[in-house]
Amino acid sequence: MSDTPTPDALDGLSLPELFDALAPITPPPAISMMPQTPAWAVLGLALLGGLVFAGMYVRRRHAANAYRRAGLAALSAAGSDPAAISTVLRRTALAAFPRDAVAGLHGTDWVAFLDRTAPGLGLAQSPLAEVLLAGPYAAQPPSTDLAALAKRWIETHRPLGPAEGAAS
Repeated sequence: MSDTPTPDALDGLSLPELFDALAPITPPPAISMMPQTPAWAVLGLALLGGLVFAGMYVRRRHAANAYRRAGLAALSAAGSDPAAISTVLRRTALAAFPRDAVAGLHGTDWVAFLDRTAPGLGLAQSPLAEVLLAGPYAAQPPSTDLAALAKRWIETHRPLGPAEGAAS
């Protein structure tokens, strides 16, 4: 028969003897960590795809802004020399926009282009516009304000939309 004692046989036993009479507990089977429904697998694949897409987006954006990082590095090397700042702005603009939209610009057209591509810059109404325009051609005193304005343009400029056109 069975090894389990009858209730009458347990009468009069001490607590340790009663514990010894208990049947051993069998643990339940291990719970599987695999999803039990196909929806979890679909959700896992969707999350994996989202992570891959986000990684590609971040990588593409990082590569697309490499010219900005190079421009900022060149700007910090230029210090506050207006001629060097003007060169850095021109190089950065040539890297960011089509060559035919930037290369021929000079004078007020160049300043208007900088204002158009970074709204809120306000360079055209600023006395720094003259410093920027004369910088490559005549000796100018160092201008930390021009360096700050150039840094702001490099960090904030946006491409022109098709309706705006680059040469307008």
